[in-house]
Amino acid sequence: MKFLSETAPEAEEICSRFVKYAKIYSQSSSENADKGIIPSTPQQTEFAKILASELKELGFNDVDISEYSYVYANVPATKGFENAKPFCLLAHMDTVEEVTGLNVNPQVVKNYDGRVIQLKNNIVLDPAKNQALKQAADEKDTIITTDGTTLLGGDDKAGITIIVSALKYLMAHPEIPHGLIEVMFSPDEETGHGMDKVPLEKLKSKFAYTVDGGHIGELESECFNAYRSDLVFTGVSSHTNAARANGMVNAISMASAFINSLPRHESPETTDGRQGFYCPLRFSGSMEEASVSLFLRDFDKDNMERRKAIVEQLANAAAASFGGKVKIEHIQQYLNMREGLEKVPYVKSVLIDAFRECGVEPVMTPIRGGTDGSRLTEMGIPTPNIFTGAHNYHSASEWVSLSQMVKATDIVINLSTLISKL
Repeated sequence: MKFLSETAPEAEEICSRFVKYAKIYSQSSSENADKGIIPSTPQQTEFAKILASELKELGFNDVDISEYSYVYANVPATKGFENAKPFCLLAHMDTVEEVTGLNVNPQVVKNYDGRVIQLKNNIVLDPAKNQALKQAADEKDTIITTDGTTLLGGDDKAGITIIVSALKYLMAHPEIPHGLIEVMFSPDEETGHGMDKVPLEKLKSKFAYTVDGGHIGELESECFNAYRSDLVFTGVSSHTNAARANGMVNAISMASAFINSLPRHESPETTDGRQGFYCPLRFSGSMEEASVSLFLRDFDKDNMERRKAIVEQLANAAAASFGGKVKIEHIQQYLNMREGLEKVPYVKSVLIDAFRECGVEPVMTPIRGGTDGSRLTEMGIPTPNIFTGAHNYHSASEWVSLSQMVKATDIVINLSTLISKL
């Protein structure tokens, strides 16, 4: 059933809500999160307070902020559906740190006609070079862009917008049946620590859905297995004038040799689809000690073990060739959620039905990354991912499609009714 359309009064409200959220500074910090500081930045706590206050005003139930700034709330079941399966909707509050999220100035372009959009810093949005943008022009969509100086924050403020808007609609229409719906807005998803302190004890739900995808139709139930490899190369320091006599071993040279030995055809910039990769993330140090952090990604568990073994072989070879030492630690970040979702097929199948009820054919693409749902699935709460209409995320050329946000909102409403019948 179609509850919302691009011309419905709620569409303008969805647009305004997203713009409001986009302007709120909520950037996270990988450095702090890796030290166990959750949330990693104070601005995420401020955003959590704003969201909690809004949810209370809208009539959500049991609104709460945990000590780690997770926002929880729920919408009670409609009369007669108290025994329906409860489920949870999730989105994350933080934005990525690679592009600033401070002083975001969203630009709303109504009835987009396909013209080239010139933003600041020589950033150009050209539908001739972007199929999704061309589709938006063909449909005379309303799009929201940055001004070119910051990211927009569609990842994942579009998801928060969709969840809040869908559940507000359900509360305004008690004739639409649904069971208990829980909501969780998390900090630090972008740092990979979004579920580190999640208050699972709050949840009655045995399954969930993240709203954290991209183009319309994306339904994601598979993601990378992800590890971070931390390597510390130890050398021998010496004055350069007597380096040969004193047996100098340059840790920087060792670490550089290791990085250069990684397979060049298995890097993020040379792979796509289901291909995995090695990605040097951080490199620092001195002659005596140099550190490298490396991302390992693969959809297959056995291939991931192969990648870890190759890292060890190449690192040990680099250390041996210089006469130094290396210490290697592999840290699991998240696992492919496919296996967990295959154990409870109805979680995905009812979502497919909700897509089709809204006239959207699901596009089953594996995530070349992960979501909070990846971690939740590991924890025993299977959690596929729904599109948001955000594009070019993590960049100053980011934009969001209003019609796709509206469609995702409609899908969440339909999903709620379909789950009540399971």
